[in-house]
Amino acid sequence: MQNVPGSREYVVLFLINNAAWITCAYITALYIGKHYSYDNFFKRSVVSFFLFFGISLLAIFLYNFSYSRLFVILIFIGFGTTILISRGLYLGAAYYLRKQYPLNKKVIIIGYNDLAKKLVENFVRFNKTLLVIGYFEDGSTIFETTDFPILGRINESVSYAVKHDVAEIYSTVSPEKNLNIYELAHDAETNFIRFKFVPDFRMFINRKVHIDFARNIPILSLRTEPLENLDSQIKKRCFDIVFSVFIIFFILSWLVPLIAILIKIDSRGPVFFTQLRSGKNNRPFLCYKFRSLKVNKEANNKQVTRDDDRFTRLGKFLRKSNLDELPQFLNVFRSEMSVVGPRPHMLKHTEEYSQMLNHYMIRHYVKPGVTGWAQINGYRGEIKKKRDLRGRIEHDIWYMENWSMWLDLRIIVLTVYKSIRGDDNAF
Repeated sequence: MQNVPGSREYVVLFLINNAAWITCAYITALYIGKHYSYDNFFKRSVVSFFLFFGISLLAIFLYNFSYSRLFVILIFIGFGTTILISRGLYLGAAYYLRKQYPLNKKVIIIGYNDLAKKLVENFVRFNKTLLVIGYFEDGSTIFETTDFPILGRINESVSYAVKHDVAEIYSTVSPEKNLNIYELAHDAETNFIRFKFVPDFRMFINRKVHIDFARNIPILSLRTEPLENLDSQIKKRCFDIVFSVFIIFFILSWLVPLIAILIKIDSRGPVFFTQLRSGKNNRPFLCYKFRSLKVNKEANNKQVTRDDDRFTRLGKFLRKSNLDELPQFLNVFRSEMSVVGPRPHMLKHTEEYSQMLNHYMIRHYVKPGVTGWAQINGYRGEIKKKRDLRGRIEHDIWYMENWSMWLDLRIIVLTVYKSIRGDDNAF
């Protein structure tokens, strides 16, 4: 093989492609953790392949060796086809097995109260693998009519479960209210029946909660934040670096001189508009934009409106097309911003909005973004009413609680689509 010209370069390409796939699979968590739906595994596979495709092309470009185009094309087509067929077979087999062999588990509920009714409602609507048999309750409510029957008293629940092949017991009655609950839990597990406690936190908070553990001590938090995990932060930062470097070298390198000339021809003033904005943990940073307004003294105090007389002729186009935001990829590269995240507000507005909404500052738990979940859902532009701000903040918080690499890529694609198609709220 040493006598074959270029053989070393093809070995290098093989190693690069393998390293690229391992990196992409790690970034998208393709083989890490639990995939709660078969579709999710398929989506992550597709995202991994396109990331692999981009990284491999960039590596080939930087390596500067004249690889056979046919060979490179066949690699991508062959690998992509293999991914598509293997995932397709996996999905087909999973759906077939699930249809042919239903995995419904029988469950019973201890307690007949508002929490128990809500739990059963959620099982019926959202969890097709659980088959609710009925409730167990003490007292007069045993005679109450319900969609699911009250099968007996609480102390009879385990014996009923053993007799009728029940797989799980959910207790909405706390051990403090019924001292026999712990004994029932022990008896259930002795008979290989899973016993689960359903705590009632609704009197404190009316939202989803997250329970973590400090060794054996449970800790309740008001929200899950995937970006609290170090591996998620590494994935997001690696993606930000790769994406921002690509934009800086392949787009800003030629676009900045072109737009700079047009801005100078259109109006007097600097090419870039810089402004202190609120970053992660409310730390201010200098945010970069192409200047779209005439030089004025109100830039740091007054938000831009639809018919603002401060617009330059070129500025209207830059803002409408989102081109004015592109210099913020310099902020992304400097780790002051992320590609995707809540949009940064000027310091004055942060102070004002935090007094309007109590949960406004939560959005600063993560880095601000060039684009975000709120923006692609129509919450952008001028904030006229409190509901406009509330909608924006709710979307920002939802993004924090549901972050994934797939969600970031989806937001980026939708941002590009909306920029090309046009957005009524962009001005």
